Amino acid sequence: MSDKYNSLTDEESYVIVSRGTEAPFSGEYDNFFKDGTYVCRRCNTPLFSSKAKFDAGCGWPAFDESYPDAVRRIPDPDGSRTEIRCAHCDGHLGHVFTGERFTKTDTRHCVNSLAIRFLPNST
Repeated sequence: MSDKYNSLTDEESYVIVSRGTEAPFSGEYDNFFKDGTYVCRRCNTPLFSSKAKFDAGCGWPAFDESYPDAVRRIPDPDGSRTEIRCAHCDGHLGHVFTGERFTKTDTRHCVNSLAIRFLPNST
């Protein structure tokens, strides 16, 4: 794992490093639907395709699947949720939920906008 990461703002560091959460419905990617790839804001690892994004109405960007081996799942200290982290840099992304029946995968990666960056598909 590289020690060279992107510089983060205080807000980004609070979410990614300190495992914080941005306020619901406040993130730039909550109501954002364009073709491209979402990468880790800390290390630029591709995490989610825009094809996996859907409107869950939860206040955070939601994806029903990640790229293979891009996201690690870890039991949250609260004992009831599962945290998701970037598999490359261990940055906190948000939480994953199953059993809600929003999509065929029955999975919702609930991600902080501050933890990701959108890269549009080149046309």
